[in-house]
Amino acid sequence: MPVHATARLKYVSIPPRKMRLVAEMVKGMPVEKALNILNFSPRIAAHHIAKTLKSAAANALSQEGTGQLKPENLRISTIKVDNAPTAKRIRFQSMGRVYRIRKRHCHLTIVLEEAGISREPEEAKTTRTREAEQETKGKEAAKAVKKKPTAKKTAGRGKAARERTSRKVATHKGVPKGSVPKKTTTGRASVMVKKGKAKTD
Repeated sequence: MPVHATARLKYVSIPPRKMRLVAEMVKGMPVEKALNILNFSPRIAAHHIAKTLKSAAANALSQEGTGQLKPENLRISTIKVDNAPTAKRIRFQSMGRVYRIRKRHCHLTIVLEEAGISREPEEAKTTRTREAEQETKGKEAAKAVKKKPTAKKTAGRGKAARERTSRKVATHKGVPKGSVPKKTTTGRASVMVKKGKAKTD
């Protein structure tokens, strides 16, 4: 389960507008980086935000423990500034007049979460590892079947090659397949004819 640690600071004597200016600077940052920025900020609101941020980090570590959670992994998920009741004050002026002073307050809420790490129960992890192992075994078996051709295929290939070679030997150039070549007449008769012509001469 993801970590969600919260810290609140209520009735801060700072106007919400001034608090939000500092809160927007560190929104979504890791805790260490946010504290470095807040420590060097000249605004008074930075002190209150840094104090609340340290409290939220301490709450997260107390919930999960330092063995399972590290402070470097914490990140600011939400930082919210709400309006608080306004205190009314007066300021006396000349000729019996009175001016109204409104001292505005705010509530600060910071929520932290663990950045980039999704936690799952041990049972879910074991089932996932088993499924991954089964998938890898199935892929390896499929590869082995593809690499080894069957005996029937090899025998068929040998027969086809033999038939091709026999056809090439049987057929002559320029003679269509299936037809028998004619016998040539270069035998003893031609030789005898040549000899008879020579004798008569």
